[in-house]
Amino acid sequence: MEKRDVEHLLDMLYNMVNEAKNAPLSSEKCVIDRDAALDLLDEMREALPAELHRAQDLIQAKDDYVNSAKREVERMMQKAEHDAKSKVADSEVLIAARERGHDIVARAEERSNEMYRVVNEYTEDALRRTEEAIQAALDEVKQSRVRFRAASAARRQKDREELTKAAKKIGKDGE
Repeated sequence: MEKRDVEHLLDMLYNMVNEAKNAPLSSEKCVIDRDAALDLLDEMREALPAELHRAQDLIQAKDDYVNSAKREVERMMQKAEHDAKSKVADSEVLIAARERGHDIVARAEERSNEMYRVVNEYTEDALRRTEEAIQAALDEVKQSRVRFRAASAARRQKDREELTKAAKKIGKDGE
């Protein structure tokens, strides 16, 4: 079976419940294929680590970018410092080079902070949506179980009443 994302699996579970046949004598209750529903829930459990792995990949990419930017800034700072020392020993040139280096570092840190914020927001949102979807699916399964038990108990009670009536009728017919 192909790997499916959690959102697709939730859509499938929703459709399964939505398209399920009504339980006898009920418009609120339905009958679903338990094994199919449980299989979808199992697939969701398996898919979640993939979603989390994607979020971790984004964080790693952000960290790699930040580290690369820091290395580039370091290189540029060293080059600027070397150039400043080798070209002119004048303090104004050295001050300007340092200011430029500090500006570059400040911009890199700003970009890094922005990327970190964006990645964190995306990851938090993805995890929140995943958690809500799973909770909704679990709530639906719990509700289906409660409805199933109630329908089963009602059916057993009806069967008992019919058996009691039949036994009374046999008892009267036998007299």
